[in-house]
Order: sequence, then structure tokens, then C-alpha cells
Amino acid sequence: MLKIGLTGGIASGKSVVAARLRELGAVLVDADALAREVVEPGTPGLARVADAFSTDVLTPDGGLDRARLGAVVFGHPERLAVLNGIIHPLVRERAAALVDAAHGGAVVVQDIPLLVETGQGKNFHLVLVVDAPDAVRVQRMVEHRNMRIEQARARMAAQASREDRLAAADVVLDNAGTKAELRAAVDRLWEHRLVPFALNLAGHKIAPRAGGPVLAAADPDWEGQARRLIARLQAAVPQDVLAVDHIGSTAVPGLDAKDVIDLQLSVRDLAAADRISPLLAAAGYPRWPGIISDNPKPSHPNPADWGKRLHANADPGRPVNLHIRAAGSPGWRYALCFRDWLRSDAEARADYVAEKGRVAGLHDVDKSTAGYAADKEGWFTGYAAPRMEAWVLRTGWQPPSYPPGSGANGAAGTAPGAASAAAPGTAQS
Repeated sequence: MLKIGLTGGIASGKSVVAARLRELGAVLVDADALAREVVEPGTPGLARVADAFSTDVLTPDGGLDRARLGAVVFGHPERLAVLNGIIHPLVRERAAALVDAAHGGAVVVQDIPLLVETGQGKNFHLVLVVDAPDAVRVQRMVEHRNMRIEQARARMAAQASREDRLAAADVVLDNAGTKAELRAAVDRLWEHRLVPFALNLAGHKIAPRAGGPVLAAADPDWEGQARRLIARLQAAVPQDVLAVDHIGSTAVPGLDAKDVIDLQLSVRDLAAADRISPLLAAAGYPRWPGIISDNPKPSHPNPADWGKRLHANADPGRPVNLHIRAAGSPGWRYALCFRDWLRSDAEARADYVAEKGRVAGLHDVDKSTAGYAADKEGWFTGYAAPRMEAWVLRTGWQPPSYPPGSGANGAAGTAPGAASAAAPGTAQS
């Protein structure tokens, strides 16, 4: 199933989006509704709240007096933390049960107001953020919720900042306009991304890619996108993963590239890569059939040393190549070394941009990127390889090492935003 996290600040319009997604066929799990459910009269949750805050927060008939409880915790972070420590685990347990009950091909949308604050973004295939300017949200609260301006701003200040929510978003739904415009945006997202993504997940299929090499201007957001993808991979595959690194041209600041995020997932050996393949497919990265190795470099002629597994995105809205290599193998070392060399050598970066532009021009009418990738081989072997190795000798560069027993939770690898160029024959950008 496709798991979507939906969030947005107060008065952003999140409820409109949630309602429309449900109308379109999504399974909606509403955290606010569950938060009310887990403290209904007679529940263990309500008993724990009363124990923590006294029976003063109960109504005469034994229910929860929400206004009184709000007055007790609002403006007191330590009290709010106690309340959240009671409510949030109960809500997550109930939400997990509802998700487990959904059918395998479902689009499950979890409406979580505090998704960013509680760091839950890594648990979803996508995070949708409903956004509106702060001034618009204040106006809505004043006009529709009878709040004073200072009250509205205090409510906003108690939540994650707009900047933090946008940084966590894979999709931003702009609600500065009308409800009709917002619903139309949801419809487009559903048709063109969410439904195809869910179908690809269910069928373990890579999202189709068509067209030749189109170079996009360097996008500063590539780094943040890679960081989110890495966090999800590490959450989805807690064992066998030594590190996940952002590689490929999208990781090089200022470098024009095809709009494809390349990631390298490091494992002990390719048996581990095969073992985690089903988990990667469920996380949105089915295996790319037929690709089992990189092209050997002149200094490492043995093709067997260049084995790898290649997975790619099921999400039609974000092309990703996921290269799985054994730590210490020549291909693994090459990708990391080439990355660090390009980061440090402005002349090499400029030459690589020029070469990419030249070869892209040769293949601008192609229907795939195969010819583009093949024609860059000469630059890698003739120009890049000797200069990169000379840089290694000059600087003493060494790849990372991982102690025995380390995994996704024991070794972070290199920084997600670290830059990398593509190793020849890897389908990187």
C-alpha cells in the first residue's frame, strides 16, 4: 500500500485536502479523531490523563473537559510533553491497526497535525504539506474561529514553523487561494502521482521513464530531497544497511544535471543486497532488471569486482536510482572518491559540466539516456580517472570504514548532501 503523511499548520486547509482525498478513494486515518477516541470515557487513555492532571480536567459525567485541559497545558511545554507522552503512543497504536486493516493496493493517508514536530516523515512514502502564508492563516482564524490576532499567532507559534514544514514536504499544496483551487490541485495529484505510485508499488514496478538526456539547472532543493529519501530508506531497512549516500550530479552544488537523484546504499556483500530487495520494493524502490554491475575501470579490470544491484523509483514524481554496492568494492570506492574529488576541484566540475552539455547535445532527440551514458565513458576513463587518482595521492583521501556489526543505525555514512559524480556505466545523472 502507498502510505501518505498529510500535515499543515493550523488554518492551512488540511481538512479540505483530507476530505477530498477520502472522496477520491483514499483510506483516511485522522490523528485528531483518534486523539479524541483514545480518551473517551472509560478508556485507559482518559484514566492516565486524569492521573497526570487530576480529576479537575474531567466533566461531571466523567468525560474529558478539553477546554480545561487546554488551559492547563497551553503555554507550559513540560505539561504539554506529559500529555503528548500519554496521547501520542495510543494514537500511533490505533493508527497502525487501521493501516494494517487496509487492503494492499490502498492509498492510506494519515492526517497528522504534528507530523513534523514528532519526526514521523520518514515513515511514509510521501509527505504532503498544505501551505498558506502566515498572514492568510491568521486572517482565517480571526474570521472563522473567532480568535483574536494574538491568540491566532500564539497557536501558530506552538507548532512547527512554516519553514520546517516546507523542508519536510515532498509535495506542497498551496492554499493561498480558494477551496475550489485547492481541491483541483488534490485531484491532479491523485490522478498523476498517487494512483500511479500505488499501482507501481502493488506490482513492484519502476515508474516509466521516457525521453533523452535533458539537463536541468542545478537545484538547491536536490540536497533536501535526498536527505528525506535517505531517512526513509534507513527506516525501511533497519538491518544490513551500512550507509546511504547521495551521489550523482544532483549532489554537486551548482552542477547542471538530469533531474534524477542518485543514492548509493552500502552493504557488506551482495547477498545482503538480495536479502533486502523485498523491503526496498515495499519502500518504493523495485529492482531494475538485468543490471548487475558497473563498467570496470582500467585500474580494476576484473568485471566480477564491479557487481552491484540497481533499484529505482516507483514514484512517478521523483526519479531515483538506488545503487547497492558492497562496501570496499571498486565501484563503491569510485563513486565516493569521484564525489569528493568533484567537490574539491572547481576545474573538474567545470569540465564535467561542459562534457555533459556536449554529449547531451548529441543525444537531444534520443528516446532514452543510454547513448548519453555510453558517450561519456571516454571522458571518465581518459580525463577523470588519472586526475582523480592524482588527487587521491596528493590529499591522502580514504573512503569511510564500518566496524563489524554496524548497520543503518550504527553508521551514518557520509553526509546526505555530499556531492558525487557518476561512475561510468551506472545510469547516474
